[in-house]
Amino acid sequence: MLPTRRLFAPVTTRTVAAAVRAVATQQPLSTATTAAPLEVSGQTIQRDDWTNVTPHILAKVPRALHRTPHHPVALIAKLIEHYWQTRVSPDFKAINNLDPVVSTTENFDHLLFPKDHPGRSRHDSYYLNRDTLLRTHTSAHQTQLLANGSQNFLLSADCYRRDEIDASHYPVFHQMEGFRTFDAAALQALPDPPSPYKATEGNPQQGVHDPRLVGRVAHDLQSHLDSMVQFLFAQPGQEKLQVQWIDAYFPFTAPSWEMEVQYQGKWLELLGCGVVQQPIFQRALGESDGSADQCMGWAFGLGLERLAMVLFRIPDIRLFWSTDPRFLDQFAKVDPTDPTSVVHFTPFSHFPPCFKDVAFWLPEDAAVGDKFHDNSMFDLVRDVAHDLVENVALIDEFTNKKGRKSKCFRITYRSMDRNVTNEEINAIQAKVRQALAAELKVELR
Repeated sequence: MLPTRRLFAPVTTRTVAAAVRAVATQQPLSTATTAAPLEVSGQTIQRDDWTNVTPHILAKVPRALHRTPHHPVALIAKLIEHYWQTRVSPDFKAINNLDPVVSTTENFDHLLFPKDHPGRSRHDSYYLNRDTLLRTHTSAHQTQLLANGSQNFLLSADCYRRDEIDASHYPVFHQMEGFRTFDAAALQALPDPPSPYKATEGNPQQGVHDPRLVGRVAHDLQSHLDSMVQFLFAQPGQEKLQVQWIDAYFPFTAPSWEMEVQYQGKWLELLGCGVVQQPIFQRALGESDGSADQCMGWAFGLGLERLAMVLFRIPDIRLFWSTDPRFLDQFAKVDPTDPTSVVHFTPFSHFPPCFKDVAFWLPEDAAVGDKFHDNSMFDLVRDVAHDLVENVALIDEFTNKKGRKSKCFRITYRSMDRNVTNEEINAIQAKVRQALAAELKVELR
């Protein structure tokens, strides 16, 4: 499910350069006859004019942080699995090994995404080719799992989206998808909520559903999610957390909500959830015997990094990708069944940041300039600087009297585990500037 807000083969130098050019300019990476196919998760995938995935992103796939022992992302996943399997039902199946390569049909069409939904954009998603991409959310597997007989499951997986660069955003993140199915008998056995459910104009129920059953399913979903949050945040002396439900929209659920909890004086967005759209059941289960029309279900999706950053007090999302043993060693004694064993991260890097500004005119050629997107620059900077880049922020933009547009970005460099010299950063910045001019066709100022 889309979060609220908010694995690969060796690549040659030639491939790296081609990929950077493609993602930066939003032009075709290559034709099938001039570039080697992508080797992704043991699959050979032919490139086309939609290919925009970069080597920096491809290199992250084999890491599988959600399956790495003692890793905070994996620990949060295990804690959530423990809650649902021991306190709700042992029928919830934990799944964490599904391939991140999915079709656009699975990622969008099966989930009822409109054709013009921004999530389909090449500015927002990493495409391997026109019909294939790296999943943008765990919901991409709903139809597959339902069709294979999984009715109640907890799916943790790595997801990919083009994004800004700062301490809380990263183009690779991890989600936990929860899904529960109720057949006709289970629906009748569900208790009614304390107060009758009433649909609202801004958050309507599906026309095929009985409002009374929608209320039961929604109450089951929200009451268990409330209990899950109390479990995860449990600490000695911790008072019950306040929870609120905000009406939301997701293509694949209706009604839909975002869950917020009040934590340390602030409202924190945790997850999105809702009653599953009936066409998803119909597509996965078929309509011949009518079973799809007799069941209902709910789904939720939450960001594992988001929870881990709060519970473990990890200040920078890049730390999750650190290979420094001083990071993982801090979590070796956390019990994945006991939230009171959660420890707070102790920073081991106190190195100062280094700031570099870069300003440029967008291309005068409207056909090129109009296609410029900040995410293209972010991907280019990541490909050059890797995880030395901490933040990229637009600090100024203007249009001159001739109608030409200028942008100025401030790039913050800082290593999480070593000191970097000004000379090293200057060399990286020079490569960034060179790539901007060559790949984005901007005029440096």
